[in-house]
Amino acid sequence: MDKVKGLLKKNTMLIALVIVTAFFSISTNGTLLVPQNVTNLIAQNGYVVILAVGMLMCILTGGNIDLSIGSVVALVGALAGTLIVNMKVNIWVSILICLLVGIVIGVIQGFWIAYIRIPAFIVTLAGMLLWRGVALLILDGLTISPFPDNYLGLFNSYIPNVFGGSLNLVSIILGVLACIIYIVTQFKSRMKRKKLGYTTDSMGSMIIKILVISVVILAMSLSLALYKGVPTILILLGIVVMIYAYFTTKTVPGRYLYAVGGNEKAAKLSGINTNKVLFFAYVNMAFLSALAALVCVARFNSAAPTAGTNYEMDAIGACYIGGASAYGGIGTVAGVVIGAIFMGVLNNGMSIMGIDSNYQKAVKGIVLLAAVAFDVMSKKKAKTA
Repeated sequence: MDKVKGLLKKNTMLIALVIVTAFFSISTNGTLLVPQNVTNLIAQNGYVVILAVGMLMCILTGGNIDLSIGSVVALVGALAGTLIVNMKVNIWVSILICLLVGIVIGVIQGFWIAYIRIPAFIVTLAGMLLWRGVALLILDGLTISPFPDNYLGLFNSYIPNVFGGSLNLVSIILGVLACIIYIVTQFKSRMKRKKLGYTTDSMGSMIIKILVISVVILAMSLSLALYKGVPTILILLGIVVMIYAYFTTKTVPGRYLYAVGGNEKAAKLSGINTNKVLFFAYVNMAFLSALAALVCVARFNSAAPTAGTNYEMDAIGACYIGGASAYGGIGTVAGVVIGAIFMGVLNNGMSIMGIDSNYQKAVKGIVLLAAVAFDVMSKKKAKTA
């Protein structure tokens, strides 16, 4: 019984995601899971995954957040539009400049947060106003469009079906490969943990989890195969998720983020340069904001002054819903992805059902509050136990 409770607790949001997906699938007469809509879900929520992964790094350092990311998206998008559309600069040079500008913004904000020790909330709130103002100055209040096809193709195209036919076999093959990699990784991780003497889940619970996730991956690859195949944005998201999942779990600098969030004083006494860890978190967040900006302008085929509005809320919500602790030190990239998908399904499902946007905001607010409340109450229960 305890093992079942432990399994349910570890996979609470995954179970909730399955239930919510099933509910909206039934409520929309299957429209939610129509192949074209699955592709739309990926395109619509790509920026959330990218931003949420970066936000997780900030939250891990002690519950810190970055309120400026929506404005950074607007600024970098404005810069991309000016360079690519107005000035006809080579797209690769423009992309490089945009990413470098994102890093510079991160360096500026990270310096004040990590070395001067101004609270992150204040610095990024100032950044939210400052970078939005700069974006408005660059655009002069106007929208820049359209972007050239060779740029749009980088983010809005699909992996070509080299085998021909109505069913995109490339999508199926990639889905099978993803399942194989996932299964091998899980078993290798289990063997390593056992070898080091760490506790592991029972073999039965692990197999159930592998089967559920593998079925979801294969179902999604089949759905994509029935439409146009695997979108390039999904490949980009997969690369980002894999890099940061590896970084946070397998590297020393990645573990430093958890150490600082768990107890910064203890981390400092153990020899960790906590200032450097904080600085990295905010530089990385700004870099990923710049990447998200490039994705967004390609999706909308325009750079607008209003771009990025409330994006920081989507990212923060995805992190907390995905299991990140409001106090820092706890959270995973996989959980953040689940949180982002949960938000996406919630938004898309309610939109298909024709629910008023005001009610949608209220529902998202309740879900976010419930997720944080669950985290706080779980910690209080653990302390009193």
